[in-house]
Amino acid sequence: MIYRGLADFTFILHFCFVLFVVFGGLLVVRRRWLAWFHLPAVFWGFLVEFLHLPCPLTFLENYFRQLGGEAGYAGGFIEYFVELILYAHITPQFQTVLGCLLLGFNLFVYLYVFWRRRFG
Repeated sequence: MIYRGLADFTFILHFCFVLFVVFGGLLVVRRRWLAWFHLPAVFWGFLVEFLHLPCPLTFLENYFRQLGGEAGYAGGFIEYFVELILYAHITPQFQTVLGCLLLGFNLFVYLYVFWRRRFG
């Protein structure tokens, strides 16, 4: 029972981290100091998406699920849960597109933050 709780907690933490990677730049608009946390998170997201690296939180969640008697999931967090939501298979090419969108969106937000700081 405790392992399932740990797995669920890890899932929630993982989901929040992914949301922070994608949308954390919007928080930086109001709280610039968050950039010190957000930029390394975006860099990690970039590495995971473009180099197809395994995420340690995926490993940890699967580990807790297996200890709790459940089956873990194959692949990474994004592939598994986006596939569940969209019922689509994520190819490496689509994963690269997601990575480009992540970088483009955050680049736009940071350009706005720096523009506002310099001229606003």
